[in-house]
Amino acid sequence: MSHATLHRRLTQRLIPPGDWRADAGPARSDFDLNPGMDRSGNPLRPAAVLVPIVAHDTGATVILTRRADTLSSHRGQIAFPGGRLDGAETAVQAALREANEEIGLDPAAVEILGLGDAYETGTGFLMTPVVGWLNHTPIMTASPAEVADIFETPWDFLMDVANHRREQYELPDGPPRQFWSMPWQDRYIWGATAGVIRALHGRLYGEEADCIRAEAEDAA
Repeated sequence: MSHATLHRRLTQRLIPPGDWRADAGPARSDFDLNPGMDRSGNPLRPAAVLVPIVAHDTGATVILTRRADTLSSHRGQIAFPGGRLDGAETAVQAALREANEEIGLDPAAVEILGLGDAYETGTGFLMTPVVGWLNHTPIMTASPAEVADIFETPWDFLMDVANHRREQYELPDGPPRQFWSMPWQDRYIWGATAGVIRALHGRLYGEEADCIRAEAEDAA
């Protein structure tokens, strides 16, 4: 079990932050599982989320949030801290700012390792995952207007494809919509958040001849 091998794989396999471009298109999307799903045709709204990995002695975890029940959209859902880009912000700047606003995470405590694949959501956002590394769990305070809860999920659980479920829900009209989910304890991680995690697994391990061996090397 090695934090060092995980840290090295992340820095080697992720997209360098300097390669981010505001006009880049999505590499992954909610439409990958739903090719017949209608797109709005409107320009995608740029957004960024922070994927904060905490290197505990007992094993690496990922910080996630449960959105406040009072929000107008996606209330109560599990999400990474993040949101829309503000003006001329880069994805890294937006992810760190949003994490500070939503959970009080000090940007200085985060080592940025790289970017995941840009992800198009069914709601019209182009979401860039920004992967950060923390050596311990920082002091965090949830913004009550945006976040109901902050929690940590084991990295090894999220990167184990045995925990990646392909599910669907019925729509009043049209074909069922499919999505990824990764239920953990009493938390139901699904939708775009699970899609980003699945895409991150693909970037880190999808090209390995022996995916399970590679995951075991990074188990932390």
